[in-house]
Amino acid sequence: MQWRVHSEQPLYADQWLDIRLADVELPDGRHIDHRLIRTGPGAGAVVLNEQQEVLLLWRHRFITGTWAYEIPMGGIDAGEDAAVAAAREVEEETGWRPGPLQPLLYIEPSNGLMDAQHHIFTTNTAIYTGNPIEAIEADHAAWIPLTKVSDMIAARQIVGGTTIAALLYALTTATTRD
Repeated sequence: MQWRVHSEQPLYADQWLDIRLADVELPDGRHIDHRLIRTGPGAGAVVLNEQQEVLLLWRHRFITGTWAYEIPMGGIDAGEDAAVAAAREVEEETGWRPGPLQPLLYIEPSNGLMDAQHHIFTTNTAIYTGNPIEAIEADHAAWIPLTKVSDMIAARQIVGGTTIAALLYALTTATTRD
């Protein structure tokens, strides 16, 4: 059962998002007005070290009024490779340059509302290069044992959907390798 889009009209657009109103035909023939958000793709990374700790950012999200840990992540510039964008974001936000990145996960975090595409990579190495370039991104970066991730999610210390998916996927793949 596929929904058919007959038209989309822009409601608001800026450099980060494009809010639209779509005329959608449901499988039973009814039409609805459905709002949707179009946005550029993003890239991030699960950076692990030899102690099986993951590099996370402690940051405040004003929209929800919450503090939580997140993986480093940001937008992919026009023409930029997703892995290059992920490495750039990690270093800008944490001050750590990740080693060679491998694809970990592709996720569409809210595909009933937006077309966001998140490309998540992983690496087992990183080199500290200095203070973060984007110091406003987070309060601080921390190395957290990967084994604590599940408890941190339960305690709402990690709440972002993409971060949860990426960390649980990394935890699952780490467990199945051992």
